[in-house]
Amino acid sequence: MAEQSGASRPAKREPKKVLLRLDPEVHAAIAKWAADDLRSVNAQLEYALRLALKHAGRGPN
Repeated sequence: MAEQSGASRPAKREPKKVLLRLDPEVHAAIAKWAADDLRSVNAQLEYALRLALKHAGRGPN
């Protein structure tokens, strides 16, 4: 069956792209943590940022 045009569907949120410079030792530690958690470095960075935001009482709604 063909999909109806105009059907309500939640809009896909496009992730923001950020250039980030890291100390090589920090990157290595994050990469090891990511591997331990079976995540990519990018996913691990987002996870760590979300933890920090929650801890600071500034998490996304």
